[in-house]
Amino acid sequence: MMEVTKKSYPENYWKRIVFTFCMGWTIIWIYRSMLSPIYEEIQGTIGQQSNAAMGLISSCYFFGYTALQIPSGLLVDKFGQKKVLIPGFIIFALGVFSIAFAQNLMMIYIGAVCAGVGCGTYYGAAFSLTAQHVPAEKKGLSTAIVNSGSALGMILGMVGSSFVVKQLQLPWQTMVLISAGLIVFLVIWFALMVVDSSKVPTQTVEVVDNDGVEQEEVVSVESKGLFRKELLASYLLYFTTCYAYYLIVTWLPNFLENERGITGSMIGIITSMIAVTAVPGALYFANLSDKHKSNKEKIIIGLEIAAFVLVAGSILAPNAGILAVVLLAYGFLGKLAVDPVLISFVSDKASKGKMASTLGTFNFFGMSSSVVAPWLTGLIIDKTGSGELGFYIGAGLLALGTLIFMMASRKPAR
Repeated sequence: MMEVTKKSYPENYWKRIVFTFCMGWTIIWIYRSMLSPIYEEIQGTIGQQSNAAMGLISSCYFFGYTALQIPSGLLVDKFGQKKVLIPGFIIFALGVFSIAFAQNLMMIYIGAVCAGVGCGTYYGAAFSLTAQHVPAEKKGLSTAIVNSGSALGMILGMVGSSFVVKQLQLPWQTMVLISAGLIVFLVIWFALMVVDSSKVPTQTVEVVDNDGVEQEEVVSVESKGLFRKELLASYLLYFTTCYAYYLIVTWLPNFLENERGITGSMIGIITSMIAVTAVPGALYFANLSDKHKSNKEKIIIGLEIAAFVLVAGSILAPNAGILAVVLLAYGFLGKLAVDPVLISFVSDKASKGKMASTLGTFNFFGMSSSVVAPWLTGLIIDKTGSGELGFYIGAGLLALGTLIFMMASRKPAR
């Protein structure tokens, strides 16, 4: 028998973590999705702008967000999640407040970059805490629940923005101030509900080995690199997965309306439904991965192959009915469904001392595609007059990423 010490966290702390970061994603996505429905009203304040200039607001946010993924992960591993999250979200709130009081487009750009930088502290902190505290048998499902906040926030942001500004006829700044207020609430919530691990008391427990013989327990954290074979393959797979996703949500409605003659309004509705069908898909496959932990790679590969088929199928859809089936299936089997399984897989492979850094690097690769895919596809359309090549590139990259992951996941023969 021997005595060891361990951290004494509150009972069911992992449930608090899951709720906290699901709510966090909801509030983040309210901000991310609320501006696009009210671009016209924003221009009433700052003057008429081109579509490209207005779209750059979102790009500025994602530039700041993506740039902070790796640095924030390193900071979380060094100082702890709470000490990085709270200052980050204060910057996030200040950036959003500045947008509400902006009098010109440049001020909105600066506010969006600040918002992205502040929000960039979230991913590594959220999923490293989830990986640290959630029981292994519930890790995938819990990650899916956390991720479902993204879909809920997207719906609330788009619907809420349209209701507050267009139906209630309130100034567009009202919705921005609501969003900023929710972010301030998150700062307070983090301060009260997230436990600072450096201040957690320890307790002594007795450990007996199977033979009842006292043994000395040696605890060591193996330091492994961020770019080992299986992790690098996961990063590349996530880049290609997100590339196909952002390609679809950005350019598919335009492509099918202009090049396939399908009614644009119906396509827009169906495309937004991807977020709704993604929730049951994410919960189902995350639960499946928890029950079959040794087969996570197979689940990931199966979902990626299905996504490749559906992305290719969306290009060839001859009518709106078939397109609806394809996109609803993509919501259930595509990027948002594979996310929690991939995050769980990467968490399993990461060194404990580099958990946030690994997850930040993982998300950096994924979010980089949100900058590349819309721009590159637009460039292809400008040069060729058609987006078809852009979609084939997206499907081809997805197939390539899946193949590389399959090769890296192969277990050596005994």
